[in-house]
Amino acid sequence: MPARSLLVTADDFGIGDATSRGILDLAVQGVVTSTVLLVNSPHAESAVTLWKSRGCPVELGWHPCLTLDRPILPASRVPSLVDAHGQFLHLSAFLKKILRGAVDRREVEAELQAQYDRFRELVGQVPMNVNAHHHVHIFQPVREILIRILASQPQPPFVRRVVETRRSLTQVPGGRIKRLILSAWGARAARAQALANLPGAAELIGVTNPECVQSPQFFANWLRAASCQHVELTCHPGYWDESLIGRDGSPEDGQLHRRVTEMKWLSEPSFRDAVREAGFQLVTASVTSSTLPPRVSETPAA
Repeated sequence: MPARSLLVTADDFGIGDATSRGILDLAVQGVVTSTVLLVNSPHAESAVTLWKSRGCPVELGWHPCLTLDRPILPASRVPSLVDAHGQFLHLSAFLKKILRGAVDRREVEAELQAQYDRFRELVGQVPMNVNAHHHVHIFQPVREILIRILASQPQPPFVRRVVETRRSLTQVPGGRIKRLILSAWGARAARAQALANLPGAAELIGVTNPECVQSPQFFANWLRAASCQHVELTCHPGYWDESLIGRDGSPEDGQLHRRVTEMKWLSEPSFRDAVREAGFQLVTASVTSSTLPPRVSETPAA
């Protein structure tokens, strides 16, 4: 059988300078094959400058964000998306408003369009890999609006399908309730993405709790459990990054340590060994999006 394809996407490029350096170091090693930029981060511009200075060693995609830092637009233009200080709502508060229908879809569309335009301004091209921070692109109205923005691109980008199989849910521990809920919503979003001719992998692996990352077999366990031909691995590597404290975790909650640990596991030869033993070939988002039909024949049962 031909090798299975594995897209390794490092999320959160630009969230902090040390994190961005770590992602680029893994890209130079040939381990990370794509990363996605948080254009609303205060460190986004410096991250893109670093990426260019190092010869653009990895494909740079877009990480739409509605749950971290400040919006691109003035807070007065997106009042349903921000708190009293003009910051985006934290994930839990944002999801509660989404589920109550209390988020203004016109504000979501205006902000996402502004972020898309900012990506093109910073990077100089359209994104070929797209997934939202905290996976919010699987929820309405974000899902519909993002699809509409991306459908206008000359070449459809690879868009993450947040769908996990029963096999990995059973075999890989950690955050199973969260993963099951994400897969249920993600399956609906995947169908909408396919109808809009936006390609994506049949299966997403790597979602878990910070404490589970501490096992040296973390990535190997996921790769062994993956059952589809086309798979995306989400990861969050980076060096210790104090700029994330209070923004995306704390030294006590394990989020910052998780990035350092993932950086370590991905850097070791055992990761490449696990990729090969699972029958995978590493691919980029642009190659995947140009060769993978939007309606992937595999439909994992979530």
